[in-house]
Amino acid sequence: GIAAAFAQVAVDPASQIPMVGASGAISGVLGAYIILFPRAKILTLIFLGIFITWVKIRAFWFLGIWFAIQSFGVLQPSGQGGVAFWAHIGGFVAGIGLLFLLKPKKYLFGRKKKGPWG
Repeated sequence: GIAAAFAQVAVDPASQIPMVGASGAISGVLGAYIILFPRAKILTLIFLGIFITWVKIRAFWFLGIWFAIQSFGVLQPSGQGGVAFWAHIGGFVAGIGLLFLLKPKKYLFGRKKKGPWG
């Protein structure tokens, strides 16, 4: 959460819009999740015109699309909408970075090594 707040402030230090919420910290959890469980399936509600359906999407694709939406969000003019997109991106990247610093390598990328050779 702290890294997310710093990312937002670094990009727009003169902003008069208050930053309230935990979305940057939750983005950090999403960043760690995509590394730990890239093949996990996420049940997702999809709207296709008048049709609504549930689809299971791999976490890698689901969170990749989510990250792309956040990246496009930073292209809007400053002060429009009040969403701290840079906080989301900063939290996501910080979650990945902290995971690599704090978690043993054998648990990364969705698999646990079973023995000394693999």
